[in-house]
Amino acid sequence: MDKILILDFGGQYCHLIARRIRDFGVLTEVKNSDTTYEEIASSDIKGIILSGGARSVNEKNAPQFDKKILTLAVPILGICYGHQVIAHALGGKVSSGKAGEYGLAHINLKESPLFEKLSKLKNVWMNHRDVVEYLPAGFVATSQTEQSKIASYENTSKKIFGVQFHPEVTQTEQGEQILKNFVLGLCQCKKSWTSRSLIKNIIKETKDVLGEHKAIIGLSGGIDSSVAAMLVGPVIGKNLTAVYVDTGLMRYGETETIKKVFGQLKVNLKIVQAAKLYFTALKGVVDPEAKRKIIGKIFIDIFEKIARQEKAEFLIQGTIYSDRIESGLTKNSSNIKSHHNVGGLPKDLKLKLFEPLRDLYKDEVRRIAKKISLPIEVTSQQVFPGPGLAVRIVGEVTPEKAETVRQAGRIVEEELRDTKYWKKIWMSFAVLLPVKSVGVQGDMRSYKNPIVLRIIESKDAMTATFSNIPHDLLEKISTRITNEVKTVNRVVYDITNKPPATMEWE
Repeated sequence: MDKILILDFGGQYCHLIARRIRDFGVLTEVKNSDTTYEEIASSDIKGIILSGGARSVNEKNAPQFDKKILTLAVPILGICYGHQVIAHALGGKVSSGKAGEYGLAHINLKESPLFEKLSKLKNVWMNHRDVVEYLPAGFVATSQTEQSKIASYENTSKKIFGVQFHPEVTQTEQGEQILKNFVLGLCQCKKSWTSRSLIKNIIKETKDVLGEHKAIIGLSGGIDSSVAAMLVGPVIGKNLTAVYVDTGLMRYGETETIKKVFGQLKVNLKIVQAAKLYFTALKGVVDPEAKRKIIGKIFIDIFEKIARQEKAEFLIQGTIYSDRIESGLTKNSSNIKSHHNVGGLPKDLKLKLFEPLRDLYKDEVRRIAKKISLPIEVTSQQVFPGPGLAVRIVGEVTPEKAETVRQAGRIVEEELRDTKYWKKIWMSFAVLLPVKSVGVQGDMRSYKNPIVLRIIESKDAMTATFSNIPHDLLEKISTRITNEVKTVNRVVYDITNKPPATMEWE
């Protein structure tokens, strides 16, 4: 089976490159940037991609790679940091630009085998400050932007290419075609990888790792943990116990949905009512990282208690790749925010951890969900954060605030669900701010909290754009919230993309 190797320099989009290539039907493998020439030379690969990264190649301890890799007789592509580190390694110069280039940038292309079949490419997605100032001998520039005079380069005799921008993100026009030109054109890979292959691999790994051991799985009501449960359940049968913890921070109707769906599926389900425990632990806590850590710790305490009762050795989680990369758990990556099922895990966890979806993105999980016929109550659910409504309440978390956000969020979904915009929306929810403003309600002065509407579109959670919802629909949502939620007198709309923002506010 043809395979592309990706060297991970810690970039936010490293595994996004991998899953884009899997979409083409080609197997990919991600390895750390310090993988040796000998390890790579002995493997059967058709091409190599060097990913982006958060560091500067000029830093003292910046991630490096074995330069001998550049002598391999396979096409090589550097993206962002990878673009810079190749130029740097071969004698070019990388320096800090006059200004950073973040988000969309206009690009001018020259002819290159990497840019074949590109008829409309005008804008690309940038995320850098350093630029390649001049190239090594034998290399030529193939594009430029206002801030990057060498926005891409090539050495066709050595089959080495570099792009400063990110073709893997959806914001880069025809970025998919650039990756196809490299993988299917320059590397001449044949399509042999499917969702069915992915499911088979997960089932095989489950058999190999779990065997006859007992395990518990943390159900959140979201699609990730549900898919993990549905894949693992048939493999280990009665040895699996699903645990759903009602934290008091769940969506409207979440617990009832869990009972209905997993009751029908005959899963050994345990529901733990723990709202009082969570609100007590979160009292007075305002730091978002502290919230996430506290929530994660209580989850683990509950899981470990039930594991002892069930004599289970493994904890299964529906962790996906975007959780791991944002929690800074891959080598060279930075910690953006700890996901409770990743950064919140204690070092002395008394259970063995198994994460069957750890290298997948959300849309890949959704495709698997359809393949295994997961009930529509789960597949139609929008993405919901593991820490629940706690990260949609800026500041201290209280039962009253949680109910405010829950009811406002319910209204947002009710108004959007039957519109043509619903299928495009990745997440739509309400955020409660820890400030108050003056309003007029019923001819009387009010002094209440504002709600922020966050409605975004995405394919993988690594990048996102705010949804261009018509003003009359936003007005309808605002009117309902201020009429029906007694603690709110103002609604505003968040029009920030990711990056620079994240999906959630905390």
